[in-house]
Amino acid sequence: MRSPRWLLACLLLSFALPSRAADWPQFRGPHRDDHSPDKGLLQAWPRGGPPLAWKGTDVGSGYASVTVADGHVFTMGNKDNASFIFALDRRNGQLLWSAKVGKSGGNLGCTPTVADGRVYGLGPLGDLVCVDEASGAEQWRRNLVTDFGGRYGGWQYTESPLVDGDRLVVTPGGADATMVALNRKTGRTIWKCAAPLADTTAGYSSMVIATTGGIRQYVQLLAGGVLGVRARDGKSLWKYEKLGNNTANIPTPIVLGDDVFCSAGYGKGGALLHLSRHGDGVTAREVYYNRELANKHGGLVVVAGRVYGDHDDSGHPFCADVHTGKVLWHKGADGAGEGSASVVYADGRLYFRYQNGAVALVRPSARGYEEISSFTIPHPEGYNWAHPVVIDGRLYLRQQGIVYCYDVRKSKV
Repeated sequence: MRSPRWLLACLLLSFALPSRAADWPQFRGPHRDDHSPDKGLLQAWPRGGPPLAWKGTDVGSGYASVTVADGHVFTMGNKDNASFIFALDRRNGQLLWSAKVGKSGGNLGCTPTVADGRVYGLGPLGDLVCVDEASGAEQWRRNLVTDFGGRYGGWQYTESPLVDGDRLVVTPGGADATMVALNRKTGRTIWKCAAPLADTTAGYSSMVIATTGGIRQYVQLLAGGVLGVRARDGKSLWKYEKLGNNTANIPTPIVLGDDVFCSAGYGKGGALLHLSRHGDGVTAREVYYNRELANKHGGLVVVAGRVYGDHDDSGHPFCADVHTGKVLWHKGADGAGEGSASVVYADGRLYFRYQNGAVALVRPSARGYEEISSFTIPHPEGYNWAHPVVIDGRLYLRQQGIVYCYDVRKSKV
């Protein structure tokens, strides 16, 4: 039997150990749906916005968002004619290290993915690298073009790699290896999928995981449309080409049980697909297709059966019933935001980040756009397209070479 003194020592030690903070280890968060697990956040902001916790600089140009894991904040950017992964100190925004990925180019929209002490990034020309989280030291690299015959569009590669267990899954595009699964520790190829799409060019979206009737699959939006690929062996399961033949396909699909909501910009529209198991395969049935549900690059979120996102990149977000596709409202000229809007959801609030640098706190509602508070980031020059992130009581906003971190926790009395 342990002594009371030993038990007291263990109890004191448990209080002394720091608790692990919540993480945002990949693009669009833990489940790639732009839902934050945070609670206890400010439900309205003070005049001028929430307090700035820190400002990180010198992370290059680009539209990548941030990932937050362990003691780090990661992003990617173009600098000195090369693309880099940058690591900032989560406590104060200090630049800790940078790791060269490859040549610069495109708009560099890849957000790094973090898992078990490794960081994965994809450069605009197909350079896929794995680096050590603590130091940035390179562990392995592949190239989606030279290794797999990949094919990208005019804005090059912007996908954020997906980690699924011991695998890293990415989309080279092209006829022979449209999607590939790699051993995430070594980079070795596990399988390749040749997609039966009319256009197998890689889009600018990041894939998600869905499970239908026990069949695990990867759902991705490419230039030619939406594709479902069996996770076990890379077999193509289903395709939906109505969103294909477009200028650019960017938004990440949203998995809703056995349904998938997908959207594309440039007036293309949005669709809800119902997935069903048939034998060892899966089929996709269109529930609806509505051109009013177009979204370009700001992303969408689903809250309580309603989907919210910018109408294309107009700066006029919409709300629609995700099950029927019926549009319930569009934002008018009210509110502080103008231009392309990206969105994230946390603790009962929508956070819209607009092209003009305005950031709005909005109540999810079927009645209309209800803006509660807003502020403008300092010096919002250029394009403000990076998706906002809310995790562990902090709001992260990437503006080209700067990362702003705001404290959005309720004050403790």
